[in-house]
Amino acid sequence: MSKFQPFSFADVEEFLDFLTEEERKIVRVLRSLIQDCLPEAREKLAYNVPFYYRNRRLAYIWPASVPWGGFKQEGVALGFCYGYLLDNSENYLLGDANKQIRYFIFRQVSDIDQDLVRAYLLEAMEVDGQFSKAGKKVKNNPNLLS
Repeated sequence: MSKFQPFSFADVEEFLDFLTEEERKIVRVLRSLIQDCLPEAREKLAYNVPFYYRNRRLAYIWPASVPWGGFKQEGVALGFCYGYLLDNSENYLLGDANKQIRYFIFRQVSDIDQDLVRAYLLEAMEVDGQFSKAGKKVKNNPNLLS
């Protein structure tokens, strides 16, 4: 437990059991998309929600019923940890322009454009491929931090 969250989940199944029915449905669809698109990614609970890792943190799934400090949202967020490096020219992703994370918010399963989510997941994997496991830049990309 932390000062930001009054509980701690032992595993993903316990996390899923905690969610509302609609959040659970959304999370299951998103997990399935992530597993299909990023089969090499490792799933691990961090901050009581699933994060996905390869060389670095790629993405996370954060339902509204899992609070974090004073941050409030509705629905389920699918966040990209290096979202600022993703193509967001169509403004599909939300997020503060001064921060590195970008995300979608889904309030129901029908909100999920699976083709669009797949495209962003694959692009996130490409960005992640530019980092070594130690987090150092391995390809010459001026947008990436060393």
